[in-house]
Amino acid sequence: QGQLTESGGGLVQPGGSLRLTCAASEPIFTINYMGWYRQAPGKERELVATISFQGFKNYAASVEDRFIISRDGAKDTVYLQMNDLKSEDTAVYYCNLKHRRSPSERWYEEWGQGTHVLVSY
Repeated sequence: QGQLTESGGGLVQPGGSLRLTCAASEPIFTINYMGWYRQAPGKERELVATISFQGFKNYAASVEDRFIISRDGAKDTVYLQMNDLKSEDTAVYYCNLKHRRSPSERWYEEWGQGTHVLVSY
């Protein structure tokens, strides 16, 4: 279940903005976290931001004053509004979903295919 599809990446100049969208095409279990990770060339994948089914948000320190994560629960969609982009934000951004049916059951995890963000003149 899940089937995540990202969109919204592209080329943007430093200081610009982009909005990433991730939509799940299949039902998501009630207990869930949706979020974004990124992987820059030559680096490991890192957390950018997550949002829980209750609306709790978590951000990496490097983006917390510039990026905003939100979700549309009715559409099983998560968004990442990225403002004041910097060259160091250049990476492939991956949507992530962790979900489970109940507290007694195991977590399932899914990843999107990734969308490229290039911050450059």
